Amino acid sequence: MAASITFGNPAATMGAARATTERTWVRWSLIGIAVTFLATFLFLPLAIVFSSALAKGFSVYFAAVREPDALAAIKLTLIAAGISVPLNLVFGVAAAWAIGKFDFVGKSLLITLIDLPFSVSPVVSGLIYVLIFGLQGLLGPWLAAHDIKIIFAAPGIVLATMFVTFPFVARELIPLVEAQGTEEEEAALTLGASGWQTFWRVTLPNIKWGLLYGVILCNARAMGEFGAVSVVSGHIRGRTNTIPLHIEILYNEYQFAPAFAVASLLALLALATLFAKSAVEWKARQYSEEMAKMSGESL
Repeated sequence: MAASITFGNPAATMGAARATTERTWVRWSLIGIAVTFLATFLFLPLAIVFSSALAKGFSVYFAAVREPDALAAIKLTLIAAGISVPLNLVFGVAAAWAIGKFDFVGKSLLITLIDLPFSVSPVVSGLIYVLIFGLQGLLGPWLAAHDIKIIFAAPGIVLATMFVTFPFVARELIPLVEAQGTEEEEAALTLGASGWQTFWRVTLPNIKWGLLYGVILCNARAMGEFGAVSVVSGHIRGRTNTIPLHIEILYNEYQFAPAFAVASLLALLALATLFAKSAVEWKARQYSEEMAKMSGESL
């Protein structure tokens, strides 16, 4: 009815056209503002990082990257991300499946807890781990008696990284799973599929692109986390420093070229994450268009 009124009324048609178009100077002004913003806050910092990293030549650059403390920081960063991302992947899928497909007591509380790392400062979350696992903390004496080190050691860094990154996969999947409903799963169960078969062959294929997107964001945050990791690491060079912490130490020691050299690794990681994110979004759009086309042909 609304469509017939619009097409039958020239004034309404012209109003709709004006609502989606603007004058040339307005469009170019908006484009200019966007480009200026990107150049100032994205491209210029990246250019400064890489130019400063190479300011003293490639020999200094590669020496800073191959330095033992830098290699140890890279290794620890990869370990923390390699443990936290898969665990958060499992948690995110389980939480999204439970919240999107079922109704249960405490559902709203679970959603609130998932959002908790977004509302709590990473420094505060790191301090909480110190108060629990530190030598003077709640479990500190028992851990010390059994020679178990969590704070100022790799386990504490992994725990802090997991805390600040666990919402990413879940928050990406929950709206997607809720929007898909339960009709396909119910049909699969009616046809005799088990719960695991339904998950692997129905639910998972429908959320795979959102899952990849969440994993990419989770991994980027895990490798770049500073606040929570800084509190629990102790800044022990060669042992508990991740890449961001190693960069801070080098910069505070006025070793600017090595600091920017190691920082360029994080910049390259950010660019790789951006390209991966764009590729996943492009594939997701293609998948949605193909599904819509197939649905139209079937009708």
